[in-house]
Amino acid sequence: MDSHTIRILLNGEAVEATGLPPTTSLLGWLRTQRGLTGSKEGCAEGDCGACTVVVGELRGAEQALHLASINACIQFLPALDGKAVFTVEYLRAQAGGALHPVQQAMVDCHGSQCGFCTPGFVMSLWDLYNDFAPREEPPSPAQVRSALTGNLCRCTGYRPILEAGARMFELPAVTLDRTALRQALLALQREDLLDYRHAGAHFLAPRSVDELAALRAARPQAVLLAGCTDIGLWVNKQLRELGDILYLGRVEALRTIDEAEGWLHIGAAATLTEAFAALTRAWPELAELWERFASPPVRNAGTLGGNIANGSPIGDSMPALIALGARIVLRSVRGGRELALEDFYLDYMKKDLAADEFVERVSVPLRATLEATGGAILFRSWKLSKRFDSDISAVCAAFALRLQDGVIASARVAFGGMAATPRRAPRAEAALLDQPWDEATLARAQAALASDYTPLDDLRASAAYRRRAAANLLRRFHLETRPHAPLPPAQTRAFAGVADDCEAIR
Repeated sequence: MDSHTIRILLNGEAVEATGLPPTTSLLGWLRTQRGLTGSKEGCAEGDCGACTVVVGELRGAEQALHLASINACIQFLPALDGKAVFTVEYLRAQAGGALHPVQQAMVDCHGSQCGFCTPGFVMSLWDLYNDFAPREEPPSPAQVRSALTGNLCRCTGYRPILEAGARMFELPAVTLDRTALRQALLALQREDLLDYRHAGAHFLAPRSVDELAALRAARPQAVLLAGCTDIGLWVNKQLRELGDILYLGRVEALRTIDEAEGWLHIGAAATLTEAFAALTRAWPELAELWERFASPPVRNAGTLGGNIANGSPIGDSMPALIALGARIVLRSVRGGRELALEDFYLDYMKKDLAADEFVERVSVPLRATLEATGGAILFRSWKLSKRFDSDISAVCAAFALRLQDGVIASARVAFGGMAATPRRAPRAEAALLDQPWDEATLARAQAALASDYTPLDDLRASAAYRRRAAANLLRRFHLETRPHAPLPPAQTRAFAGVADDCEAIR
């Protein structure tokens, strides 16, 4: 197989692409090269969902078929090599020329008005339809709402679209032939290195960790690419030229998730969807953060390793992981290097990462590990943002206390959005340690918290708001976890009705 040519199964047909820059977006290729204009460009940053498509790929040693919705506007075309791409045009062909049940339900429920956003909604619903079609029960209203949080509509309103999400399962079924799809994808798989080239730039997709390490050592200036949910914006919004790209998505060892010796180990290229599924099984308190972290298409593409390596002070995963005492392993041709996640961040967008290193995995302690020395772990993580769904945090907080005989035996408090990096609150932690978990201790910790951070004013929030919000989140934590008369989450949530869906979805 030609290692310089991209091969994609597009709407069931094997096609090739070459002669295009490696940073060509999937959306741009679909519209300009393939004439598939159903997918639209709205924001070009993975926010609006007008470009939503569904991607199928083979994963693991068993080469199991996996389908997921993604944003085509922020996916580089070479990253789709060996994968299947389905656009809205496929649905009618799948239904034999008639409207697919998803499309017919949108018509029946009057779910489209101007129509610009409709193909994206349809593809998100098609992904949900394929997921639930083999099951005996249709999705719950909460699951339909969750599937659509990456699609923003400004004309019809959501009610008729949500009704279509229920109606589509009442119509005669149209089943995707997964066996045939898997066989077609098997024929596209390559054993060699994908080295896609254009105008001197290389898009390299190694297959092993050792191969990636060698390429990283040889090309320390190359951009490391995983889910493209951030780097795609470098091209679309900042018009940056990236040069060589090293793609992590074909290194199967970086996509593994397993438990060993009391720790949960998550490979750097595991998607946010996969990583948070595992994290939430270990720590159910993360269910709301998972649901509010970006949107399904972003979580289906983005990776936990990428979120960590990016180092943004408002990355939502880091405060929770730091509060739990997570560690990361960095890899190079010189071997592996492990350090506490909190020590990885040196200053704004500066990390303890050598030019030839990359993040190999993150390891998170399980509850039994943290409770092995006695006592019970009290843990919560919340974000504050202007929208409930799919929005960037103004403040993100995480708290982990170990309570033993009524006294705080260990305390870890971490915040995002309060400093140049995601960071712990050492003074607040000191005020908590070896104290009873009562109102007086809470008040001292809140006062200490004010001197732990010097937040900035920006478009998302003022410094004064951030300080007050941080103290209030600590109080919320106390209200839910205090030894006497703790409040249920429904009584501490501003969006109680919506947030309760987070437990129902999982």
